[in-house]
Amino acid sequence: MLDIEFVRRHPEKVAEAARLKGLELDVEAVLALDRRRREAIGRVEALRAERNRVSREIGRLSGTEREAALARAAQLKDELARLEPELASLEREFEDLMLRLPSPPSADTPVGASSEDNVLDHAWGEPPAFDFPPRDHVELGRILDILDVERAVKFAGSRTYLLKNEGLLLELAVVRLALDLLVERGYTPFGVPVMVRDEAMVATGYFPLGREEVYRLERDELNLVGTSEVSLVASRMGETIPLSELPLRYCALSTCFRREVGSAGKDTRGLYRVHQFTKVEQVVICRADEEESRRLHAELLRNAEDVLQRLELPYRVVRVCTGDMGQGQVRKHDIETWMPSRGGYGETHSCSSFHDFQARRAGIRYTDEDGRARFCHTLNNTAVASPRILIALLEVHQMRDGSVRIPKALQPYMGGREVLRPVADLARRTD
Repeated sequence: MLDIEFVRRHPEKVAEAARLKGLELDVEAVLALDRRRREAIGRVEALRAERNRVSREIGRLSGTEREAALARAAQLKDELARLEPELASLEREFEDLMLRLPSPPSADTPVGASSEDNVLDHAWGEPPAFDFPPRDHVELGRILDILDVERAVKFAGSRTYLLKNEGLLLELAVVRLALDLLVERGYTPFGVPVMVRDEAMVATGYFPLGREEVYRLERDELNLVGTSEVSLVASRMGETIPLSELPLRYCALSTCFRREVGSAGKDTRGLYRVHQFTKVEQVVICRADEEESRRLHAELLRNAEDVLQRLELPYRVVRVCTGDMGQGQVRKHDIETWMPSRGGYGETHSCSSFHDFQARRAGIRYTDEDGRARFCHTLNNTAVASPRILIALLEVHQMRDGSVRIPKALQPYMGGREVLRPVADLARRTD
């Protein structure tokens, strides 16, 4: 959410942010409603003040003066009974419009319409050059007997999967590697609820604009989160955090859920776009300071890159353009990891800075050195997400016979195992 004072002073910046992010928004309509709301507040507050004054005087009055005061009190009560619901309606409408306003992107954000306009920042590692026809992760998963898509679809529908045998162990190894790295760097690890109330989704900016992507549990009025960012940020809703505790560095392991609306026909084979996945998320809550936000954004990005380097996976980092950013994001980088079956890089991480967009919605504050109450800044980034990362792991580290080399950093989590080998009868069926 934006500060209404900022919107009043800079309506052109908000309108430009909406245009750059591809959002339909009439800023002038927001300001007109704001004026009506303020006028209504003024009328209601004046009537309430008069009502209180008349009520205090009634006890001291008698005769015709008392009768006149009682009549005026009744009149004021009727006027307020009419105006207060109107004000409440204006407040709800105003709140809804304010929740739809976008954060202006940072000055260093590339201008563009879609992911095609994202700008390469840097890259690490060389994509492998195979001297044999490489298999994709679905085929590798089958002959290694670690993945079963068909049976999952049978009882759970499309975009689902079963991990089994070393497939599950590999996922757990990747998750533990990422968690251990973050804990070593001072991040507090959490296990979090994945069913949350609407307030948490609004506080983090996933409602109202992102409702179509969320699995809704109507009977319980709860929502399945698409990232533990929601739970971590919402855990501090309504709090004033002591300045001495900032920045807060959090990480969480959770199951995540996304409906993948609008992806019909896209990435239907394999594990790239699924409804349920496992993710280690990083979240930072810090002071409202641009330089500190930049530094922590770079830290979150570095953590994710270090995970990928330990997994020995080639990747590139791109600066996300305005048209590919979310409503509240001020600055965003994506990390894309090499996936041979895609013939290119696939997104595996998104690193976002929100400034006070989420904290203002969530009511997360701190008191600065001058004693002023300030809204915090929030940031987040994926540390690792599975099964998408398994696509890269299996395909990049595959060998001619269908075996898959386990990166050295993962071997301690896999009982010292160095290679995943095909199950003989399954491998023969691919010849």
